[in-house]
Amino acid sequence: MSFTYIQKLPTPDEIRDEFPLPEQLAHKKAERDLEIADVFTGRSSKFLVIVGPCSADNEDAVCDYVSRLAAVNDRVKDSLILVPRIYTNKPRTTGEGYKGITSQPDPEGKTDFHAGLIAMRHMQIRAIKESGLTAADEMLYPDNWGYVADILSYVAIGARSVEDQHHRMVASGFDVPAGMKNPTSGDLTVTLNSVYAAQRPHDFSYRGYEVKTGGNPLAHVVLRGASNKHGQTIPNYHYEDLRLLKRLYDEREISNPACIVDANHSNSDKQFKEQIRIVKEVLHSRKHNEDLHAMVKGVMIESYIEEGNQKIGCGVYGKSITDPCLGWADTERLLYEIADLV
Repeated sequence: MSFTYIQKLPTPDEIRDEFPLPEQLAHKKAERDLEIADVFTGRSSKFLVIVGPCSADNEDAVCDYVSRLAAVNDRVKDSLILVPRIYTNKPRTTGEGYKGITSQPDPEGKTDFHAGLIAMRHMQIRAIKESGLTAADEMLYPDNWGYVADILSYVAIGARSVEDQHHRMVASGFDVPAGMKNPTSGDLTVTLNSVYAAQRPHDFSYRGYEVKTGGNPLAHVVLRGASNKHGQTIPNYHYEDLRLLKRLYDEREISNPACIVDANHSNSDKQFKEQIRIVKEVLHSRKHNEDLHAMVKGVMIESYIEEGNQKIGCGVYGKSITDPCLGWADTERLLYEIADLV
Protein backbone atom coordinates (compact mmCIF):
# COMPACT_ATOMS: atom_id res chain seq x y z
CA MET A 1 0.00 0.00 0.00
CA SER A 2 1.39 3.41 -0.89
CA PHE A 3 0.54 7.06 -1.47
CA THR A 4 1.53 9.04 -4.53
CA TYR A 5 2.12 12.66 -3.52
CA ILE A 6 0.82 14.93 -6.29
CA GLN A 7 1.43 18.43 -4.95
CA LYS A 8 1.78 20.23 -1.64
CA LEU A 9 -1.38 22.22 -1.02
CA PRO A 10 -1.29 25.78 0.32
CA THR A 11 -2.17 26.29 3.97
CA PRO A 12 -5.53 27.84 4.92
CA ASP A 13 -3.76 31.13 5.65
CA GLU A 14 -2.13 31.08 2.21
CA ILE A 15 -5.46 30.38 0.48
CA ARG A 16 -7.18 33.13 2.47
CA ASP A 17 -4.38 35.54 1.53
CA GLU A 18 -4.66 34.47 -2.11
CA PHE A 19 -8.46 34.93 -2.16
CA PRO A 20 -9.47 37.01 0.87
CA LEU A 21 -12.93 37.90 2.11
CA PRO A 22 -13.31 41.67 1.57
CA GLU A 23 -13.57 43.71 4.77
CA GLN A 24 -17.14 44.88 4.16
CA LEU A 25 -18.27 41.27 3.68
CA ALA A 26 -16.43 40.25 6.85
CA HIS A 27 -18.55 42.82 8.70
CA LYS A 28 -21.67 41.33 7.13
CA LYS A 29 -20.63 37.86 8.27
CA ALA A 30 -20.04 39.10 11.83
CA GLU A 31 -23.55 40.58 11.89
CA ARG A 32 -25.08 37.38 10.53
CA ASP A 33 -23.11 35.19 12.94
CA LEU A 34 -24.43 37.17 15.90
CA GLU A 35 -28.01 37.10 14.59
CA ILE A 36 -27.86 33.31 14.13
CA ALA A 37 -26.13 32.71 17.47
CA ASP A 38 -28.90 34.67 19.22
CA VAL A 39 -31.42 32.11 17.97
CA PHE A 40 -29.53 29.25 19.64
CA THR A 41 -28.99 31.09 22.91
CA GLY A 42 -32.64 32.14 23.10
CA ARG A 43 -32.01 35.86 22.79
CA SER A 44 -33.89 35.84 19.47
CA SER A 45 -37.24 34.19 18.70
CA LYS A 46 -36.55 34.07 14.95
CA PHE A 47 -36.73 30.72 13.15
CA LEU A 48 -33.84 29.40 11.04
CA VAL A 49 -34.39 27.96 7.58
CA ILE A 50 -31.24 26.36 6.16
CA VAL A 51 -32.21 25.90 2.54
CA GLY A 52 -30.56 25.26 -0.80
CA PRO A 53 -29.14 22.67 -3.20
CA CYS A 54 -28.04 19.23 -2.12
CA SER A 55 -24.70 20.06 -3.75
CA ALA A 56 -23.29 23.37 -4.98
CA ASP A 57 -21.75 22.30 -8.26
CA ASN A 58 -22.35 25.33 -10.51
CA GLU A 59 -21.39 28.83 -9.36
CA ASP A 60 -23.75 30.76 -11.63
CA ALA A 61 -26.79 28.66 -10.70
CA VAL A 62 -25.92 28.70 -6.98
CA CYS A 63 -25.50 32.48 -6.90
CA ASP A 64 -28.72 32.90 -8.91
CA TYR A 65 -30.53 30.73 -6.35
CA VAL A 66 -29.05 32.58 -3.36
CA SER A 67 -29.99 35.96 -4.84
CA ARG A 68 -33.59 34.73 -5.18
CA LEU A 69 -33.39 33.63 -1.56
CA ALA A 70 -32.17 37.08 -0.53
CA ALA A 71 -35.24 38.71 -2.07
CA VAL A 72 -37.48 36.44 0.03
CA ASN A 73 -35.31 37.04 3.11
CA ASP A 74 -36.00 40.78 2.85
CA ARG A 75 -39.73 40.05 3.15
CA VAL A 76 -39.58 37.50 6.00
CA LYS A 77 -36.63 38.82 8.04
CA ASP A 78 -38.81 39.85 10.98
CA SER A 79 -39.58 36.19 11.74
CA LEU A 80 -37.09 34.06 9.78
CA ILE A 81 -33.36 33.89 9.13
CA LEU A 82 -32.65 32.26 5.78
CA VAL A 83 -29.27 30.51 5.57
CA PRO A 84 -28.38 29.23 2.08
CA ARG A 85 -26.97 25.74 1.80
CA ILE A 86 -23.79 26.02 -0.24
CA TYR A 87 -22.51 22.49 0.25
CA THR A 88 -19.13 22.12 -1.43
CA ASN A 89 -18.19 18.63 -0.17
CA LYS A 90 -20.36 15.56 -0.62
CA PRO A 91 -19.98 12.29 1.32
CA ARG A 92 -19.95 9.26 -0.96
CA THR A 93 -21.00 5.97 0.66
CA THR A 94 -19.09 3.89 -1.89
CA GLY A 95 -16.34 6.44 -2.53
CA GLU A 96 -17.59 7.00 -6.07
CA GLY A 97 -19.59 9.81 -7.64
CA TYR A 98 -19.58 13.59 -7.28
CA LYS A 99 -17.46 14.58 -4.25
CA GLY A 100 -17.83 18.35 -4.41
CA ILE A 101 -16.41 21.40 -6.11
CA THR A 102 -13.02 21.18 -4.40
CA SER A 103 -12.36 17.86 -6.16
CA GLN A 104 -14.39 18.55 -9.30
CA PRO A 105 -12.30 17.60 -12.36
CA ASP A 106 -11.47 20.23 -14.96
CA PRO A 107 -12.63 19.77 -18.61
CA GLU A 108 -9.62 17.55 -19.24
CA GLY A 109 -10.59 15.23 -16.39
CA LYS A 110 -7.76 16.28 -14.09
CA THR A 111 -8.38 17.07 -10.41
CA ASP A 112 -6.55 20.08 -8.99
CA PHE A 113 -7.39 20.62 -5.32
CA HIS A 114 -5.65 23.99 -5.19
CA ALA A 115 -7.88 25.23 -8.02
CA GLY A 116 -10.85 23.57 -6.30
CA LEU A 117 -10.24 25.46 -3.06
CA ILE A 118 -10.11 28.75 -4.99
CA ALA A 119 -13.29 27.83 -6.89
CA MET A 120 -15.03 27.05 -3.59
CA ARG A 121 -14.01 30.37 -2.02
CA HIS A 122 -14.87 32.32 -5.16
CA MET A 123 -18.40 30.88 -5.17
CA GLN A 124 -18.98 31.42 -1.44
CA ILE A 125 -17.67 35.00 -1.49
CA ARG A 126 -19.58 35.88 -4.66
CA ALA A 127 -22.77 34.57 -3.04
CA ILE A 128 -22.26 36.81 0.01
CA LYS A 129 -21.44 39.81 -2.18
CA GLU A 130 -24.51 39.40 -4.39
CA SER A 131 -27.03 38.43 -1.69
CA GLY A 132 -25.76 39.62 1.69
CA LEU A 133 -26.43 36.08 2.99
CA THR A 134 -23.67 33.99 4.55
CA ALA A 135 -24.01 30.25 4.09
CA ALA A 136 -23.98 26.79 5.63
CA ASP A 137 -21.77 23.91 4.53
CA GLU A 138 -20.99 20.40 5.76
CA MET A 139 -17.62 19.70 7.35
CA LEU A 140 -16.77 16.45 5.64
CA TYR A 141 -13.01 16.84 6.12
CA PRO A 142 -11.99 18.41 9.47
CA ASP A 143 -8.58 19.43 8.12
CA ASN A 144 -10.32 21.77 5.65
CA TRP A 145 -12.00 23.93 8.30
CA GLY A 146 -9.38 26.68 8.05
CA TYR A 147 -10.17 27.21 4.36
CA VAL A 148 -13.78 28.21 5.14
CA ALA A 149 -13.68 29.48 8.74
CA ASP A 150 -13.94 33.12 7.66
CA ILE A 151 -16.89 32.66 5.26
CA LEU A 152 -19.41 30.23 6.83
CA SER A 153 -22.10 31.03 9.39
CA TYR A 154 -23.27 27.45 10.04
CA VAL A 155 -21.62 24.04 9.78
CA ALA A 156 -23.24 20.60 9.70
CA ILE A 157 -21.52 17.42 10.85
CA GLY A 158 -22.94 14.56 8.79
CA ALA A 159 -24.56 11.33 9.92
CA ARG A 160 -21.47 9.29 9.01
CA SER A 161 -19.05 11.73 10.66
CA VAL A 162 -20.82 12.50 13.93
CA GLU A 163 -19.31 9.53 15.79
CA ASP A 164 -15.78 10.49 14.77
CA GLN A 165 -13.73 12.00 17.60
CA HIS A 166 -11.74 14.26 15.29
CA HIS A 167 -14.90 15.87 13.90
CA ARG A 168 -16.21 16.44 17.42
CA MET A 169 -12.99 18.04 18.62
CA VAL A 170 -12.63 20.31 15.60
CA ALA A 171 -16.28 21.38 15.98
CA SER A 172 -15.44 22.39 19.55
CA GLY A 173 -13.26 25.13 18.08
CA PHE A 174 -15.89 26.63 15.77
CA ASP A 175 -17.15 30.15 16.46
CA VAL A 176 -20.41 29.36 14.60
CA PRO A 177 -23.18 26.81 15.29
CA ALA A 178 -22.33 23.17 14.65
CA GLY A 179 -25.29 20.97 13.76
CA MET A 180 -24.54 17.38 14.79
CA LYS A 181 -26.75 15.05 12.72
CA ASN A 182 -28.03 11.83 14.25
CA PRO A 183 -26.15 8.81 12.87
CA THR A 184 -27.79 6.60 10.25
CA SER A 185 -28.69 4.19 13.07
CA GLY A 186 -30.84 6.94 14.61
CA ASP A 187 -29.20 6.56 18.05
CA LEU A 188 -29.90 9.85 19.84
CA THR A 189 -27.48 8.98 22.64
CA VAL A 190 -24.65 9.04 20.10
CA THR A 191 -25.87 12.41 18.79
CA LEU A 192 -26.10 13.96 22.23
CA ASN A 193 -22.67 12.57 23.18
CA SER A 194 -21.36 14.33 20.08
CA VAL A 195 -23.04 17.61 21.08
CA TYR A 196 -21.66 17.28 24.61
CA ALA A 197 -18.15 16.63 23.28
CA ALA A 198 -18.31 19.57 20.85
CA GLN A 199 -19.39 21.88 23.66
CA ARG A 200 -16.33 20.98 25.78
CA PRO A 201 -12.74 22.25 25.41
CA HIS A 202 -10.15 19.87 23.98
CA ASP A 203 -6.40 19.56 23.45
CA PHE A 204 -5.42 17.59 20.37
CA SER A 205 -3.20 17.37 17.30
CA TYR A 206 -4.43 19.29 14.24
CA ARG A 207 -2.65 19.91 10.93
CA GLY A 208 0.73 19.31 12.52
CA TYR A 209 0.09 21.51 15.58
CA GLU A 210 -0.86 20.90 19.17
CA VAL A 211 -4.07 22.93 19.55
CA LYS A 212 -6.49 23.87 22.31
CA THR A 213 -10.18 24.68 21.82
CA GLY A 214 -12.56 26.48 24.14
CA GLY A 215 -15.70 24.46 23.39
CA ASN A 216 -18.64 25.43 21.20
CA PRO A 217 -21.80 26.27 23.20
CA LEU A 218 -23.75 26.52 19.92
CA ALA A 219 -23.37 22.81 19.06
CA HIS A 220 -26.79 21.17 18.75
CA VAL A 221 -28.76 18.22 17.34
CA VAL A 222 -29.96 17.86 13.75
CA LEU A 223 -32.65 15.21 13.26
CA ARG A 224 -32.35 13.68 9.77
CA GLY A 225 -34.14 10.37 10.16
CA ALA A 226 -32.50 6.94 10.27
CA SER A 227 -32.36 3.53 8.61
CA ASN A 228 -32.87 0.09 10.09
CA LYS A 229 -30.90 -3.08 9.32
CA HIS A 230 -33.15 -3.76 6.33
CA GLY A 231 -32.38 -0.36 4.81
CA GLN A 232 -35.86 0.95 5.57
CA THR A 233 -36.05 4.60 6.58
CA ILE A 234 -37.27 5.66 10.02
CA PRO A 235 -38.39 9.29 10.36
CA ASN A 236 -37.65 11.12 13.61
CA TYR A 237 -39.40 14.47 13.14
CA HIS A 238 -42.76 13.51 14.69
CA TYR A 239 -44.13 15.07 17.88
CA GLU A 240 -43.15 12.02 19.98
CA ASP A 241 -39.60 12.10 18.59
CA LEU A 242 -39.22 15.76 19.50
CA ARG A 243 -40.53 15.14 23.02
CA LEU A 244 -38.05 12.27 23.44
CA LEU A 245 -35.19 14.51 22.36
CA LYS A 246 -36.32 17.17 24.84
CA ARG A 247 -36.34 14.61 27.66
CA LEU A 248 -32.87 13.34 26.72
CA TYR A 249 -31.55 16.91 26.62
CA ASP A 250 -32.98 17.50 30.12
CA GLU A 251 -31.03 14.52 31.44
CA ARG A 252 -27.68 15.97 30.32
CA GLU A 253 -25.50 18.96 31.09
CA ILE A 254 -25.73 20.54 27.65
CA SER A 255 -25.86 24.29 27.06
CA ASN A 256 -28.48 25.86 24.79
CA PRO A 257 -30.49 22.68 24.06
CA ALA A 258 -31.59 23.06 20.47
CA CYS A 259 -32.71 21.07 17.45
CA ILE A 260 -32.87 21.60 13.70
CA VAL A 261 -35.08 19.20 11.72
CA ASP A 262 -33.74 18.06 8.35
CA ALA A 263 -36.89 17.58 6.27
CA ASN A 264 -35.20 15.47 3.58
CA HIS A 265 -32.84 12.47 3.71
CA SER A 266 -34.25 9.62 5.82
CA ASN A 267 -37.04 11.79 7.20
CA SER A 268 -38.60 12.04 3.75
CA ASP A 269 -37.13 8.81 2.35
CA LYS A 270 -35.66 11.23 -0.22
CA GLN A 271 -39.16 11.93 -1.55
CA PHE A 272 -38.35 15.60 -1.95
CA LYS A 273 -41.94 16.85 -2.20
CA GLU A 274 -42.61 15.41 1.26
CA GLN A 275 -40.43 18.17 2.71
CA ILE A 276 -43.38 20.56 2.42
CA ARG A 277 -45.61 18.39 4.61
CA ILE A 278 -42.83 17.54 7.07
CA VAL A 279 -41.92 21.18 7.68
CA LYS A 280 -45.56 22.02 8.37
CA GLU A 281 -45.90 19.10 10.80
CA VAL A 282 -42.78 20.26 12.68
CA LEU A 283 -44.20 23.78 12.94
CA HIS A 284 -47.50 22.37 14.23
CA SER A 285 -45.69 20.32 16.90
CA ARG A 286 -43.69 23.37 17.88
CA LYS A 287 -46.82 25.49 18.21
CA HIS A 288 -48.58 22.80 20.25
CA ASN A 289 -45.90 22.50 22.96
CA GLU A 290 -44.00 25.36 24.60
CA ASP A 291 -40.95 23.20 25.36
CA LEU A 292 -40.69 22.13 21.74
CA HIS A 293 -41.24 25.73 20.62
CA ALA A 294 -38.14 26.67 22.62
CA MET A 295 -36.05 23.68 21.48
CA VAL A 296 -36.81 23.46 17.74
CA LYS A 297 -34.86 26.36 16.27
CA GLY A 298 -35.25 25.66 12.58
CA VAL A 299 -35.47 23.31 9.62
CA MET A 300 -33.24 22.19 6.75
CA ILE A 301 -34.70 21.97 3.24
CA GLU A 302 -33.06 20.74 0.04
CA SER A 303 -34.11 23.06 -2.78
CA TYR A 304 -32.81 24.38 -6.08
CA ILE A 305 -34.09 26.30 -9.10
CA GLU A 306 -35.46 23.25 -10.93
CA GLU A 307 -37.11 20.42 -9.00
CA GLY A 308 -35.85 16.85 -8.94
CA ASN A 309 -32.36 15.82 -10.02
CA GLN A 310 -30.37 14.86 -13.10
CA LYS A 311 -27.38 12.77 -14.02
CA ILE A 312 -23.99 14.49 -14.14
CA GLY A 313 -23.43 15.94 -17.58
CA CYS A 314 -27.09 16.48 -18.51
CA GLY A 315 -26.55 20.23 -18.12
CA VAL A 316 -29.97 21.40 -16.91
CA TYR A 317 -29.34 24.79 -15.27
CA GLY A 318 -30.13 24.88 -11.56
CA LYS A 319 -31.03 21.19 -11.20
CA SER A 320 -29.39 18.93 -8.62
CA ILE A 321 -26.79 16.40 -9.74
CA THR A 322 -27.07 14.53 -6.43
CA ASP A 323 -30.25 14.13 -4.34
CA PRO A 324 -33.56 15.47 -5.73
CA CYS A 325 -34.61 18.92 -4.48
CA LEU A 326 -37.72 21.06 -4.30
CA GLY A 327 -38.00 23.53 -7.16
CA TRP A 328 -37.97 27.29 -6.66
CA ALA A 329 -41.72 27.86 -7.02
CA ASP A 330 -42.54 25.35 -4.24
CA THR A 331 -39.67 26.66 -2.11
CA GLU A 332 -40.71 30.29 -2.32
CA ARG A 333 -44.30 29.41 -1.44
CA LEU A 334 -43.14 27.25 1.50
CA LEU A 335 -40.89 29.97 2.89
CA TYR A 336 -43.76 32.44 3.05
CA GLU A 337 -45.95 29.78 4.68
CA ILE A 338 -43.26 29.12 7.30
CA ALA A 339 -43.11 32.85 8.06
CA ASP A 340 -46.87 32.85 8.63
CA LEU A 341 -46.80 29.73 10.84
CA VAL A 342 -43.90 30.37 13.23
